[in-house]
Amino acid sequence: MSNRAVLEVIALDEEDAVAAQAGGADRLELVTDMAADGLTPSTTGFKAIRAAVDIPLRVMLRLTDGFAAGDIEVLVRRAAELREAGATEFVLGFLTPDGEPDLVAVERLIAVIDGCHWTFHRAVDRAADRDALRKQLADLPGLDTYLTAGAATGVDDGLATLKAEAARARTGEPGYEPQILVGGGLRLDHLPELRAAGLDAFHIGGAARPGGWTAPVSVAAVREWRAALDA
Repeated sequence: MSNRAVLEVIALDEEDAVAAQAGGADRLELVTDMAADGLTPSTTGFKAIRAAVDIPLRVMLRLTDGFAAGDIEVLVRRAAELREAGATEFVLGFLTPDGEPDLVAVERLIAVIDGCHWTFHRAVDRAADRDALRKQLADLPGLDTYLTAGAATGVDDGLATLKAEAARARTGEPGYEPQILVGGGLRLDHLPELRAAGLDAFHIGGAARPGGWTAPVSVAAVREWRAALDA
């Protein structure tokens, strides 16, 4: 088995996707509207990106900014449309107002994307109890990744938590089997410490766009991250 670290890059359109793949991304997270921190892309947008690249795509399932599920009936329909269009990997994750995992919403969606792998995104960083959340989600089918910074405020504040969770994963503790995908304020200078702790999957958005979110993904920026991970 390869020990190559996973590099996931946020893509808003096919131009982003092509650049990210050219730079060495292993996987893309597909979203729209980064002003709302990433919402579900259109089916048309998904199809265009799927036709443009051949690396795995994880499609965001979220209708509004934040971690509430919102109109779950609409979201279920969107998930079904994307599944019909060929999407096979997804990103989702919702909390109740008390910071508990919204199991009703999550289970409604995974029933629609049955058989697909999915990421529970950074809602884990806002959970009232992240360990309890992991235990509650442990038996859900398809969950293979947690996207997390270790803290709601980003990787700078979450380093200790990320390293501790990586250590718990190595022991095979229930709830810690999914891969930890580090993202949220991630910088190149974090990588040595994270890699030394055994973390092997990384997610970038703004770091792939030196010109900001109004600019496309930079091949050179992604290539820099790929080189740093492969060093």
